[in-house]
Amino acid sequence: MLDESRRAAAAEADEPSPAAPEREDISVCCGKPLKEAPVTDQDTLAHYTRPGRLTGAGAHHDALRALPADVPALFEAVQGLVIHEYLPDLYGLDREPGYTETAHLRSVEHILGRLLADGRPLTERREPADRFGGCCCHFTVIAVAALRAHGVPARARCGFATYFQPDWYEDHWVVERWDADRSEWILSDPQIDSVQKSGLPVAIDPLRLTRDEFVVGGEAWRRYREGRLDPDHCGFAAHREFGGLHWIVNDHLKDVAALAGMEMLPWDFWGPMVPPGGSVDAEPAGLLDRLASLTADPETAADVRAVYESEPRLQVPEQVNNFVLDRIEPVVAP
Repeated sequence: MLDESRRAAAAEADEPSPAAPEREDISVCCGKPLKEAPVTDQDTLAHYTRPGRLTGAGAHHDALRALPADVPALFEAVQGLVIHEYLPDLYGLDREPGYTETAHLRSVEHILGRLLADGRPLTERREPADRFGGCCCHFTVIAVAALRAHGVPARARCGFATYFQPDWYEDHWVVERWDADRSEWILSDPQIDSVQKSGLPVAIDPLRLTRDEFVVGGEAWRRYREGRLDPDHCGFAAHREFGGLHWIVNDHLKDVAALAGMEMLPWDFWGPMVPPGGSVDAEPAGLLDRLASLTADPETAADVRAVYESEPRLQVPEQVNNFVLDRIEPVVAP
């Protein structure tokens, strides 16, 4: 989701693929033998029912809790509040695709404040022209915040959707929620309503995505390291010429930050992130391997929080580079 002018100026470069670590050739689920697959502990589940720094509703907590607890109904409600600003034509709006000021808001408290400013409750569906203009991550963080407010463990995941375009990994955010009946983490896409679903090239269930339909950042990194994913097939399908390794690395790092409680914008840059055309040296590649060994598996993904806390370079600073706006700005706007 990078700014077109910035990406057009980025030089194309061949990225060397550092040697991938060997993996045991056995029947596995998310890198673990099926018979040894762990079950998420209660402390982890409790952690993901609590709001994070960016998913707390603040003064709007009661308004948020008024949204349905039922997942299909919740997602339908969120879809009536938010519009993806690159898809106005799907909803009959005569607008140029592009992000406006609201798309750069990160915190749920600020997002809900904008929605509630018109005097209507969050349970009231807005017409497309009146919806909050954002992107995939805004659908996700609102849904995550609402699920947590209802006591459902949930977290935002950054990675790639394979259902938007054939043979393409589209930069995207979805919800990962705990299904207590099945005792498993489920990937769900709160952005995909009936309008968008009807135009997809493949049939999916947005409420229960497979881990090939949505590939979390760490798994995408592992596929790249093993030679199973071409980085030039990753990024923003509208501008395929700017695909590359930076999408994989940066989505992996954003996924780590989100698991640690910092759900950032798709175009936020900080620390070890790779610019367009950039490559990855052996030492950071080793760190990315270590992170992916945890985050690719939903049962161990929460363990990456300890690595995040021990590695200052991974941590989101108070100010980040908003790549689209080409400026340094505070993570939480005043």
